[in-house]
Amino acid sequence: MASYRPEHPNPAARRPRPVLLLMLAFFALQLLIFLSFRAVRPPPAPASSSADADTPAAVPLLASAPARRDGNDSSCGGGLVYVYDLPAAFNEDLLRMCDKLAPMYSLCPYLANDGLGLPAGGTNLSSLLPRELLGSWYASDQFALEHIVHRRLLSHRCRTADPARAAAFFVPFYAGLAVGRHLWAANATGADRDRDCASLLSWLHAQPWYRRSRGWDHFIALGRITWDFRRTSDDAWGGSFLTMPGVTNITRLVIERDPWDDMDVGVPYPTGFHPRAAADVRAWQRHVARRPRPMLFAFAGAPRSAIRGDFRALLLGECQAAGAAACGALDCAEGRCIRNNALVMELFMGARFCLQPRGDSFTRRSLFDCMVAGAVPVLFWRRSAYRQYGWYLPVGDGREAEWSVFIDREKLRAGNLTVRGVLAAIPEPRVRLMRERVVEMIPRLVYAAADGGEGLGGGMEDAVDVMVDGMLRRVAEQRPRWRTT
Repeated sequence: MASYRPEHPNPAARRPRPVLLLMLAFFALQLLIFLSFRAVRPPPAPASSSADADTPAAVPLLASAPARRDGNDSSCGGGLVYVYDLPAAFNEDLLRMCDKLAPMYSLCPYLANDGLGLPAGGTNLSSLLPRELLGSWYASDQFALEHIVHRRLLSHRCRTADPARAAAFFVPFYAGLAVGRHLWAANATGADRDRDCASLLSWLHAQPWYRRSRGWDHFIALGRITWDFRRTSDDAWGGSFLTMPGVTNITRLVIERDPWDDMDVGVPYPTGFHPRAAADVRAWQRHVARRPRPMLFAFAGAPRSAIRGDFRALLLGECQAAGAAACGALDCAEGRCIRNNALVMELFMGARFCLQPRGDSFTRRSLFDCMVAGAVPVLFWRRSAYRQYGWYLPVGDGREAEWSVFIDREKLRAGNLTVRGVLAAIPEPRVRLMRERVVEMIPRLVYAAADGGEGLGGGMEDAVDVMVDGMLRRVAEQRPRWRTT
């Protein structure tokens, strides 16, 4: 960001009057050009605030992100979004520590390309993909949401560089990386896991735009499940970010939400598909719609032998009982599926249905891998999808049945039904309609890699477009509340 430089004294002041007038006109023209193209200054305070001194100096934006100066797109009728320019300690510095963020492996390859990960070309995925779509696929990490959303919003058509024009304010704090780096550290304390979060809130609470609404028009993306930020005691798991004072009113876009907290909004886990244009999405939709699917259903997951009555082990048994011609199973023990997502995609692309039990928590990235692969998800917990992703998945009034199958897990445990029996009983025309509905939903479930402000273009919305629309609707609904409290 360009820094402010005072104008030099005008040497023309000592010249004869006609020359002086010409020189003044010249410098006025130069000043207009300078002001038209200079970078955005730090946000000014609202007229009613006296906190100008609290606004810190801004830091540069992500170097690879194309800055958008204004948001005059006609599709932004709900308002515009301002992206805070945080001190680097809250995002960019965390990225520079990518080789130290996880104890098991370096996150650097997965955070490359602005969070999308390494390109799929040359990996195992390349053998599964049409050649023309290789550029739209990456080895993405399921916890890279914060970085992906930040970069996408910097060039979004509804972004404004003027906070006075904004209806909503995005806080690009990479809380998942900040907390995650301490989750497995042997000597990390609760204070270690909370330090960055507390510092961020101290900075944010000093901002005039936050103070104006007490955070009702602010939102943040969290790259880990909500429970990683809800520590109940010093020696418990995770951080306590979402229980800290000052977070209550901020909308949290999170890959798994707390169903009892209305300020949590569930958003899709990142998958490996990051199209650059609507044409890429349509090409992928045609590919998965036409692909032969010899198997009735598939399951990818690691059994939990230490858990009594492990449901995943039950599903693996169901798959084995159905036979290889009807079901494909992939054992994801020891991180096998994380290191090689091509195995998962190949499995799901060969099946009409894919089994989606709860994971270590109630949700799994696998749900979105399944749907992007064009298969119909089979659910066993309503909290795995129906009570999570209301902005993205049709729910209520029986609409869940348009794109998914729900099986009572207790009846399955009791042996009163089988997975194969339930799925085989669905008429083929109905299966076809369900698969068509899933394929139709793909654009809203993926994060585009588009650089331009138009996103995918052609009127097609990706997950971030849905996010922005939903947030602007929420702000409009909440504005009367925070203006009277």
